Amino acid sequence: NPAMSGLPTPSPSAGRRSGLFKTDPNDPNNGKGQVMKVWMAPAGLHIELARPDHVPAMARLHGASFFHGWRETEFNSFLSRPRITPVYVACDARNRLAGFMVLSVSGPECELLSVGVQKKWRRKKVGTALLQAGLSDMQEFGVTSMVLEVDEENRFARALYERFGFRIVGRRQGYYPTKNGTRATALVMRTDIH
Repeated sequence: NPAMSGLPTPSPSAGRRSGLFKTDPNDPNNGKGQVMKVWMAPAGLHIELARPDHVPAMARLHGASFFHGWRETEFNSFLSRPRITPVYVACDARNRLAGFMVLSVSGPECELLSVGVQKKWRRKKVGTALLQAGLSDMQEFGVTSMVLEVDEENRFARALYERFGFRIVGRRQGYYPTKNGTRATALVMRTDIH
């Protein structure tokens, strides 16, 4: 149900390839046909669309992962516009956050705004699972390409994106501020979604 996922209406040719469905236990309409998408992830984790109760943990993780971390207000803003900025979370069975991903959808293109993974879950395919879920979901809704920016020194993230077919299409010198006062170069990468 597109209204439940908060994303644009699927294209006529789109199938139900992206996720499993289950009843949302936090939805006040639970038991009345309301469902949420869930994708399987490694190590007993699952991927789902973020809810307000995920916001504090996402803000803490973003603050620990990036020089200028996003506050809870930013994450709440994303969640208030789910058709424009879908947010995916990787959680364990007790709803503890392992990672998140924020997209921004504009017509047939989307931008990956941010991905964060808890230190204990890094190098365990959580980022891969988040990206797979997002790409699959975007394909279902007729989005045909994804762009992102990544620090050119972040070789692990670059390798992940390259495995998904992302290629460098631009470079932004001095784009990211760093803790030591210098500015890092961002690579602009793009992939087709098919």
